[in-house]
Amino acid sequence: MSTTPDTDLLSLHIQQGALTGRRDGGVYRFSAIPFAQAPVGDLRFKPPVPAGSWQGTRDATRPGPIAPQLPSRLANVMGDIHNEQSEDCLHLTVWTPAADAKRRPVLVWLHGGAWQSGGGALDWYNGAALAEKGDLVVVTPNYRLAALGWLHVPGETANVGLLDQEAAIQWVVENIEAFGGDPENITLMGQSAGATSIACLMARQARYPRVIVQSASMGRGFWSSADAASLAGLVLEAAGAKDLDHARTLPYSTFLKAQQAPQVVQALKEKGAGRALFSPVVDGEVIASDAADILPEVATQADVLIGYTQDEMAAFPGFDTGPASHAVGDRIFGAPSRQWAEYAARAGRKAYLYRFDYAPTECFGACHCIELPFVFGTLCAFQDAPMLHAAPASHMEGLVDTMQRQWIDFIRGGAPETSVFPHLTTFK
Repeated sequence: MSTTPDTDLLSLHIQQGALTGRRDGGVYRFSAIPFAQAPVGDLRFKPPVPAGSWQGTRDATRPGPIAPQLPSRLANVMGDIHNEQSEDCLHLTVWTPAADAKRRPVLVWLHGGAWQSGGGALDWYNGAALAEKGDLVVVTPNYRLAALGWLHVPGETANVGLLDQEAAIQWVVENIEAFGGDPENITLMGQSAGATSIACLMARQARYPRVIVQSASMGRGFWSSADAASLAGLVLEAAGAKDLDHARTLPYSTFLKAQQAPQVVQALKEKGAGRALFSPVVDGEVIASDAADILPEVATQADVLIGYTQDEMAAFPGFDTGPASHAVGDRIFGAPSRQWAEYAARAGRKAYLYRFDYAPTECFGACHCIELPFVFGTLCAFQDAPMLHAAPASHMEGLVDTMQRQWIDFIRGGAPETSVFPHLTTFK
C-alpha cells in the first residue's frame, strides 16, 4: 500500500497488478476492477473467464460501465438509469476505510432489477456510507443481464449471469485482503433478483456465514428448462440469429430489441407466471432444483437477516396498496421470507425478520425497492425517485441511521435490534 502525493488517491497491489483508487467521503473507492474478461465474441453466452493481469498501475478512480439493458420497468418508481453500458462490464467496485492488515468484515452486494436491469456501479449502491460507519469493506459487482446473461439454449451452459456473481465472489476471496478485508468473513447481501440469486449461489456452495436477503422473489420460482428454452428460441429468432455462433457476432442492441418483439412479449404473457423474461433456469447443472425445493437446504446454511416491504407490488403496473395486491406480494415475497427465517431458526441459525413499512406516498406506499436508499444511505442518489416524493428529510435521515446500525451489527456478527424470528421488526 502507498499513498500518492495527492492525499485523495491511494495505490495498492492485488494479484492482477497495481491499482489507484480515490477518496469517497471517509473511505477509498476503487472502481471498475475487472474480475473476468470481457464476455464478447466467442466468450458471449459462455461462463466467465478470470481476468488477466495488467502492466503498470490501473486507474480505478472512475466508474465503469454497467451491463447492456433496456430502461428499468421500475423507472417510474426509482428513477432513471443513465450510466454508460457495455458488454465489457464484468467489473466490481470496492470501498475500504484503509488498505491495511486489519481484516475487516466484507459485504458483497448483488443488485436487483429482475435480471434485466441495474448494476453494481450505480450511485444508488454507493458503499461509502456503510464502509465508513461500519468499518467494513463493501464490494458491488456487475453481472450480465437479460439474454446476454440468462439465455437458455439446451446443450450450452445456462445461468452464466449467476456464474458471473460466483466469479466476482471468488475474486473477493482471493483479493480482498489487499483492501483491508477478511476473506473468511464475507456477508452476502442482495435485493430482489440479487436476493434470489443468493439462494441459487448457496445451493451451489455453502461458503457464506451470513446473508442479508431483501425482497427475494422466491414465490415466483425459477424457469423450467423447457419454458426457458422456448422463450430463448423466440428471442434468437427475433434477433435474426441463425444459431448461437451467429448470435455471438450480432450487436448487443439486437438482443435488447428482440426482448420487445411482439412474439416474445406474447409468449411471455401466455406463460402467465408473472415472471421476468429472463431469470434463473432449472437446467440440472448450474441450478439443480426449483426455488421451493432449495429453500429448506439453503436456509440452514447461514445466519440470516431477511425481510420484505409492506406494499411490494405497488411498484409494478396493475397493482396498488390494497388487500388484493398485498396478497400477491405476500405470496411472492413475504411468505417465502418468513419460511426462510423459520427454517434457519429451526437449524439453530440466527434469524432476524423485518418488514419495511415506511410509506411516504399514497401511490407507491412501502413498495418494492423503497428500503434501498435507507440501507445504503444514498438519499441524494434517490432524490428524484417518485417513491420518496415529498418525504421529510429529517425522518429519512433518522431511518437511515436506524437501519444502517442494525445491518452493520449483523454484518459484524453482533445482535441487531431487529427481532429474532418469529418476531417481526417493522421500520416506519
